[in-house]
Amino acid sequence: MNPLHRPFLAIAAGLGAALAPRAAAAPDVIWFDAPAARFTESCPLGNGRLGAMLFGGVSDERIVLNETGMWSGGPQDADRPDAAAALPEIRRLLLAGRNAEAEKLVNASFTCAGRGSGFGAGANVPYGCYQVLGNLGLHFLPPAGDAAVRNYRRELDLTEAVARVSYEQGGVRFTREAFVSAPDEAIVLRLTADRPGSLSFELRLDRPERATTAAVAAGTLRLAGQLNNGTDGRGVRFAALVRALTRGGTVRTDAERLEVRGADEVTLFVTAATDIHTFAGRRSDDPEKMAADDLARAAAKPYAVLRNAHIADYRHWFDRVSLRLGPPNPAQEARPMPARLRAFHAGAPDPGLPALFFDFGRYLLISSSRPGGLPANLQGLWAEEIQTPWNGDWHLNINVQMNYWPAEVCGLGDLAQPLFALVAALQAPGARTARDYYAAPGWVAHVITNPWGFTSPGESATWGSTTTGSAWLCAHLWDHYLYTGDRKFLAWAYPIMKGSAEFYSQMLIAEPTHGWLVTAPSNSPENSFYLPDGTVCHVCLGATADMQLLRYLFGACIDAAQTLGVDEAFRAELAAKRAKLAPTRIGPDGRVMEWLEDYREVDPHHRHTAHLWGLFPGDEISPTATPALAAAARRALEARGDAGTGWGLAFKLCLWARLGDGNRAFRLLSQQLTPAVADGPRTHWTGGTYPNLFDSGPPFQIDGNFGGTAGVAEMLLQSEPGEINLLPALPEAWPEGQVRGLRARGDFEVDETWQQGRLRAATIRSRGGNAARVRYGGQTSEVNVRPGEVVQLDFASGP
Repeated sequence: MNPLHRPFLAIAAGLGAALAPRAAAAPDVIWFDAPAARFTESCPLGNGRLGAMLFGGVSDERIVLNETGMWSGGPQDADRPDAAAALPEIRRLLLAGRNAEAEKLVNASFTCAGRGSGFGAGANVPYGCYQVLGNLGLHFLPPAGDAAVRNYRRELDLTEAVARVSYEQGGVRFTREAFVSAPDEAIVLRLTADRPGSLSFELRLDRPERATTAAVAAGTLRLAGQLNNGTDGRGVRFAALVRALTRGGTVRTDAERLEVRGADEVTLFVTAATDIHTFAGRRSDDPEKMAADDLARAAAKPYAVLRNAHIADYRHWFDRVSLRLGPPNPAQEARPMPARLRAFHAGAPDPGLPALFFDFGRYLLISSSRPGGLPANLQGLWAEEIQTPWNGDWHLNINVQMNYWPAEVCGLGDLAQPLFALVAALQAPGARTARDYYAAPGWVAHVITNPWGFTSPGESATWGSTTTGSAWLCAHLWDHYLYTGDRKFLAWAYPIMKGSAEFYSQMLIAEPTHGWLVTAPSNSPENSFYLPDGTVCHVCLGATADMQLLRYLFGACIDAAQTLGVDEAFRAELAAKRAKLAPTRIGPDGRVMEWLEDYREVDPHHRHTAHLWGLFPGDEISPTATPALAAAARRALEARGDAGTGWGLAFKLCLWARLGDGNRAFRLLSQQLTPAVADGPRTHWTGGTYPNLFDSGPPFQIDGNFGGTAGVAEMLLQSEPGEINLLPALPEAWPEGQVRGLRARGDFEVDETWQQGRLRAATIRSRGGNAARVRYGGQTSEVNVRPGEVVQLDFASGP
């Protein structure tokens, strides 16, 4: 313990058992008093591969079905083989300050070959698009008597990952319960009624295109087809099966539908598979057989067994963290979600809503990203379209990374395995791109990618010449090691990081004014600036975001190589070049500069704030270590303003939390929770949060949900190697509360309890046995505990 600081360490005791998963808090329920009219009002369910969106209609139920292998397109070589020949001239023009001419040359010679992503509409080009699997439709025959519907309730229980619908009609109480089981690889829907023989409906299984439906057995339908690969039409093959098992009544099967009459209870099973072959492996060479095998296994088990196994599997992840924000407002918690969002926006105190939003983000990650599968995409795994917005792919200039921001801090780092697998898979195609465009070793990925490893620049210089997507991906590899201390993982990840660093080490050039090393060509993600003559431009030398990312990557590789005892000469090379990278600078207006030159931005309120990467998620800027840069970051954020897309608001929320401004962070969170409202004949939604808590850009992008969850965690706990910061950005709106199970770098697990706006107690569990400086406000103490030991910090009398 450092004698220069007032001590607040109280006791250290206890081993082992404290590391077990903790019980969940009171049930987190998102509920509605009416069926969903739109996708963004329905209830999402998923097991990391299969997804379902439950609408809860009374006379007609619609369930949107998803499977993560539903990708049109296919493998392609989108590199221009002669692109590297244009690079010297592009760089010469940039060094001469002739950015507009350089940008024209990039567009002509340094973008991807072919149509690329189809400018975000790639359903029928080789790049492809993530697509809906199909729709399960149930048309109910109402019971005799009064057709009015009473006591309707639709809910999603986050503590169990179960959706329910219940209502009364004709004197009968109807109930539906649905979940997507990971242990049994099936979507399960159970329908019951409190009067025997009351369940009668027709069931259909269909898809908007490229699929046929047929009966394959009594009570069983099959949906099968093949997606467009953008060349010969012979893309990914898929199959889905639905089976109805009844108690009482009858089931009639015809060519394209099932007809259930007079049943007491019905259980529906949906299974699906594709033959997509990606870095996650091939699901099946025979999708129909795989779906049939899954169906046979699931349908052979009692419903209670399926349900219990599903809940146990889900809670293995969800119960790792719990959050309570108070004091509670029962009147608000009793409102259906759309009304609750509106009341919160109008100013009604409701600290339980941010806690619910936090838990919903964890729920979505558990439901859309599981080891061995594909990473959560722009919509997690939920989509209702053939042409999903922006192809539903993985964008590498913030979006897929933001999807995984809450993973480590929320104890879900093992759910990032699909992201790590994607990064590893990009090495081979990224090496070809590095050679073809930069004549450089190592590997690179630019802005967009898909299941087949697209690493080429995008199809327009306005955004596609961002070169540091791979550097940002590698930051997640290093951060996973910082959180876990897993040397086996580091030994696996280091060669990937090294290959990325080798590329950047060789592609850097010296800019003429200071001799700093910079990337070229570069751009600050999707942003534009004015040249001195008023020309709008995007392509530049060494955007600030690039420099911050490369400083982090080079430093991570140096530390990783030293930890593993390898590559001494490479460490020295990176250290020398890292010292020459263009620094993060403060402009004449007191803001962090976004570009190497003091350009005037075209859109001062642009949605990206990439030049503040060094504040978050990086560690280059902090109020304690670099106060001048932190102040400049604050000025930059103030100039950007609080408006933005859903993910943009989430990014700003995290940035304000890193600055230690809890009230401003809460303002951004509140803005993110603004109800998205529909207007106009085409039902255009505004930004904010949809009625089902999906994030609205618009359109729906799940990164805002994950970024919001990470932002709440950053308000409550921050860490860097060797330091843990308790309640660094607690807002006045949360005067009391408790969080349990958050993780800190150094392989620590942290609980915190606070009252009247002050920390009262904290518990730190050392999972790996490390020392750390613990900070709260202006006070610090040193802790050094053995693996599995528990340290309790007592603040009851105030620090």
